Amino acid sequence: MRNLLLIAAAVLSLAACNTIDGIGKDIKKAGESIEDAASKKK
Repeated sequence: MRNLLLIAAAVLSLAACNTIDGIGKDIKKAGESIEDAASKKK
């Protein structure tokens, strides 16, 4: 039973890391778009 809980915790941790990584990439892309738009207005 304990092993099953440890495996479940590990799977959830890995899933959370992938989600956070994806959000980080989205935020970075949005920031780059804002920078590009600001550069064009100058």
